[in-house]
Amino acid sequence: MARDPWAYRDVAVESVLDPRSGRLKIKPVAGQAYSTAMRVQCSRTLIDPERYPAGTRFLIRAKLTDRGGAPFLYAWHGDPVKVLGKREAASFLDEYRRRRI
Repeated sequence: MARDPWAYRDVAVESVLDPRSGRLKIKPVAGQAYSTAMRVQCSRTLIDPERYPAGTRFLIRAKLTDRGGAPFLYAWHGDPVKVLGKREAASFLDEYRRRRI
C-alpha cells in the first residue's frame, strides 16, 4: 500500500532523556496540537546520543495514528529530517500558531 502524503504534517520534536531508562526518546515540542507526552515513532538515528545530544530539536513529517492502541505520531524512517536551531524552532512554532487561527 502506498503512503498517503496528505496524512503527513510537519511536526517539531525534540530528544529528551527518559528518566526511567536513561536513554533518549523523542517527544513533540510544546506549542503544537500534540501533547508533549505523546509517543513518537521515528528513525533510530534521532536517538543516537553520539550524533545528537539531548535537547536537539528536529522538524519531521509525521502522521497521527493509533495502530493497536493509544494514538502516537509516526514518521517514516526514510523521510528527510531537519535539525532545528533555537531561532528556527521558535519561528516554526510561531508560524504554526498563525496558521491555526
